[in-house]
Amino acid sequence: MTQPAPNDRVTLRTLRRWAQHGEPFAMLTCYDATTAGWLWHGGVRCLLVGDTAAQVILGHDSTLPATMPFMLEITAAVRRGAPNAFVMADMPMGSYQCGEDRAVENAIRFLTEGCADVVKLEVGPTFAPLVARLSEAGVPVVAHIGSRPQLVRVRGGYGAVGRTRSQADQLVQTARLMADAGAVMLLIEAVPHEVAQRVVEAVHPPSTKEHRPTVPVIGCGAGAPCHGHVVVLHDLLGLSDWRPPFAPALASLGQQVSDAAARWVELVRSGQYLKEDHPYKMER
Repeated sequence: MTQPAPNDRVTLRTLRRWAQHGEPFAMLTCYDATTAGWLWHGGVRCLLVGDTAAQVILGHDSTLPATMPFMLEITAAVRRGAPNAFVMADMPMGSYQCGEDRAVENAIRFLTEGCADVVKLEVGPTFAPLVARLSEAGVPVVAHIGSRPQLVRVRGGYGAVGRTRSQADQLVQTARLMADAGAVMLLIEAVPHEVAQRVVEAVHPPSTKEHRPTVPVIGCGAGAPCHGHVVVLHDLLGLSDWRPPFAPALASLGQQVSDAAARWVELVRSGQYLKEDHPYKMER
């Protein structure tokens, strides 16, 4: 992938260029300034401030308890930690299902207070008017289709979707509808490879590529055809008790943290901590 210079801001134009040139790009979830900085140094140029923070940061059993103030605060923190990254903010449950006027107001806060580049909404076909309204108001929208974690109570759990032809057809139709309504990007979660391929082809088929902007498609367990891919950072780092099958554990930080904690406990219990090497001395 053609990386921008370290001091260059990564924008929607950057992602569109990568998508047009067939250069897959990596995205990770992020929830704080310190981690954002380290991810940027590692070459991750796109960060999702996900409502998964309700689970991995706050300890809830779903994303539903994430609130607007909390999401705004951590979005702004991620921006401060990685000023030049492309930052996508999750709109939490209840912040955009509350009428179009209130949804527009909330979305704009993510751009002005959270300093996000785009906002992400979990959507079905009925959300097309809201996506259009937000787009007209100058809010760049990422339409999250496929498995939608905010529907966990309705569906009784999480799971893949699009495994039947009718479900796949519906997802493709929804993708087209969102792109036509003005969504600047799609995120598709937990669907078969073939469905992702159809969605990518549907939102910018070759015959229309030159007549409207490219709509990058980011996959979250959606197969190789997507332009970019995102997983939850804690899954990638080995910090989760459970991780979805599409999220590789590329590190074992959970065990390393546990080992470091055990060594700290032993050091303190031994009575040797700061016994001989205390940094502060009395003045003579």
